[in-house]
Amino acid sequence: MTKRELPKHVYRQRNGLYFQRRGWPSRKFQNEFQTAEFWQEYADILNGEAPPKRVNARNFGALVKDYRSSHRYKRLKPRTALDYDKYLDFFLSIMADANPCNMKRKDVIKLRDANAEKAYFANYSLRVLRVLMEHCVDLGWREANPAKGVPEIKAKKVAREPWPRDLLDAYRNSCPLGSRERLVMELCLGTGQRIGDVLEMRWSDIQDGAFAIRQNKTGKELWVPILPELNAALDAASRHSVFILTNERGTNRWSYRGASQAVRKIREQVGALDFDIHSWRYNAACELLEAGCSDDLIAAVTGQSPAMVLHYTKKVRQKMRAIQAQQKRTEQKQNV
Repeated sequence: MTKRELPKHVYRQRNGLYFQRRGWPSRKFQNEFQTAEFWQEYADILNGEAPPKRVNARNFGALVKDYRSSHRYKRLKPRTALDYDKYLDFFLSIMADANPCNMKRKDVIKLRDANAEKAYFANYSLRVLRVLMEHCVDLGWREANPAKGVPEIKAKKVAREPWPRDLLDAYRNSCPLGSRERLVMELCLGTGQRIGDVLEMRWSDIQDGAFAIRQNKTGKELWVPILPELNAALDAASRHSVFILTNERGTNRWSYRGASQAVRKIREQVGALDFDIHSWRYNAACELLEAGCSDDLIAAVTGQSPAMVLHYTKKVRQKMRAIQAQQKRTEQKQNV
């Protein structure tokens, strides 16, 4: 198809047809060329049914702003959006005025390698950049995504493990009942939920001696009975807000950053820096396994998939099965 066959202001890009006119935002056509729907869409654009926004410059500042107003961004889970925002702000801090149309694969690799000493940051920023540049392609600003296919930095992963019993006791001894640090620990450990879900918990979620939970990440609805240790911590907590865990003023829920920093101070005091907040979810799964629960019973509390139940409990599971195996071995020898 030649340019002459296309109507005015319509151009063919690698991934479809776009309406492109000076002072108007670029728009990708959703309907096939020459169909009645296409001509209606073309007329709607010209008639201003979708009011044009003037694009003053094609830079990362404009790209990030448009992305944050897009359905792609608005569909993110709240916790994921917060994570993305950190990296989007990072991009703005270093290249807000740069033209994303000029970014090449070598530039993406250079940006990744500049943070190589912080592998997690480098890899996550690469993932967010990949999404952002895909949005740039969808806008018709460029034809290809330079971040697509760029490999992440390979980093040695340290397997997360549950807190040892002595460190759990040390943490409890360092945090009196009624403190937020103690309460967040008992909520994570007692319900087996992610910290994001725990921070969202409200007093009204307590129903018939249990927490009624809707997980943010999976959307699963759970009903988790309250353990005695958690019940004692809840009884000692103040109730000045609808949220169970609140900020220092008691006016709103405790932020992830605030909770993480407070818990880290206790971890430093008791020598538990190798074990973080998420490790308490491992503790919950492993304690259920050690209590004789089947995988489906564990999942009834944690809301995990069968594969994740196995992942969270694999070390404890191996030890338990090894003990059983060696006991059978000993019994067999005694019977010979």
